[in-house]
Parts: sequence; structure tokens; C-alpha cells
Amino acid sequence: MIYAAGIDVGSTQTKGIILNDKLEIVARALTDTGAYVTRAAERCFVEALRISQVKREDVAYVVGTGYGRYKVKFGDAQITEISCHARGASYLFPSTRTVIDMGGQDAKGIKIGIDGDVKDFVMNDKCAAGTGRFLASAAEALGMTLGDIGNISLQAKNPVRLTTVCTVFVESDIMSYLAQGKKTEDILGGVHSAIAARTISLVRRVGIEPEVTFTGGVSLNIGMVRALEEKLGMKLNVSPDSHYVGALGASIFALERAGKATADRQQATELEVGPTA
Repeated sequence: MIYAAGIDVGSTQTKGIILNDKLEIVARALTDTGAYVTRAAERCFVEALRISQVKREDVAYVVGTGYGRYKVKFGDAQITEISCHARGASYLFPSTRTVIDMGGQDAKGIKIGIDGDVKDFVMNDKCAAGTGRFLASAAEALGMTLGDIGNISLQAKNPVRLTTVCTVFVESDIMSYLAQGKKTEDILGGVHSAIAARTISLVRRVGIEPEVTFTGGVSLNIGMVRALEEKLGMKLNVSPDSHYVGALGASIFALERAGKATADRQQATELEVGPTA
């Protein structure tokens, strides 16, 4: 049995996937990235090994991805998160043609082909507007946890209109609406709607073709899923593994490279030994 791993080092969390040669996920691991990125990558890999009960020496190839991919010191290769999210989304939903990826610090739109190859992409990585950081700031301003706000936003009857989607000013915007007596759910409805509108505007630059798959940590927020679907006018593909799509794609690349390396070694051995009778 051949095993391969993908480690996706994000700005907020680090995700790890171990695959076997049947393309079956044998382990998922999730850790906070924190200030020491190299340690986060190592911790995540060790945790994935523990969960899978696979020995470290039995993992044939490791690919690092994400903003901290070059900090995966034990990795055999580094591949961009754009390519890894495209490949991972295509694995989960083979008819995917557009990927919307929303993480802690950036948002991306990726146009992909029939084999999960990247045709075009666009990303918002200069500003935290429309990302997990913006949602976290909104949650903090309302004294809530990030995990609560998505469900509460679904209760909105009269969503407010945000004057800005700037993370720096979101707290003052929210405080102003609270002072006006606006309901919490209507404020959160407005927050999610504003981020969805900004994201769709971004992704339209590469063209939105069905099927559309939503990946990244923000895909766990049901309020954001619904807001995006409302703006798009179509259903999104969202998997229980959507948070792990980058690591999944990296592990698929790793498995392909492990297989090629094994084939190359076998061919070299045959050439050295010569044909058998």
C-alpha cells in the first residue's frame, strides 16, 4: 500500500490529509497555525499519522501547499493552493468548473477544466474584506463566536445595508446599527450579504460556470453558503471535507508523484538488471 500526504498551511489553520493508493482518505488533521508556521506543519502531519496509524517512513511523498507551503520542511514538493484547491474540488465534485475559496485572509475564484486543471484564477489577498477575518471581526463586535453567526444570520427578516466591507471599520458600522435598535440577526444578514456580493463580483472576473464548488474554512458557515447561493441564483457544492480541499488536492498530487517515482525506480532496476528469461 502506498501512502501520500498533503499539508495545507493556511494563515489561520493548518490542514493535513493522508491518502492511500486507492484514493481513499485515511486521515484528516486540523491544527491552529499560530506564530510558528514550521511547527504547525509538523504538528499537523504528526497528528495525521497518529489518526491513520501509518508510519512516517511509509508515507512515500508529501506536498506542501497554502501560504506557508515553503515552511513544510519535511515536504518533497510545494504546489500553490490555487492548483491544489482546483484538484481537490474536482476530486470531490467531478463536474466542478468554478471554485470559490474563502479562507482566513483571502478569497479566490478559480476556473477549472474537466481534469481539475486551472484555466484562470483571481484572488483578493491585499485586503481582509470578504474573508474569514472580516466575519471574525463582526462576531467580536457583537460578542459572539464565529461558529454562531452563520445560523443567526439566516433568521434575518430585514438585513441592513453595510456602508463598507472594510475590516477596519466593520465594528463602528455594527455599533452604529446596534445604537439604532437594529436586530442582531438583521445586522449579521447584512454582513453575510455584503461579503457574498463582494465575492461574486470578484469571481465574475474569471467567469462563473456551473458547477460551483465552495471551499475553505468559511464554507463551514451556513449563512455564507446561503448568501452566496442567493446572489448566484444556484446551489453550491459544499462537502463535509470542503475545509480540507487544499490539503486533499496536495495529497492527490503527492500520490501521483509517488506513483511516478515508484515506476521510475522499477524501470531503472529493470534496465540495470536486464531482461529476464
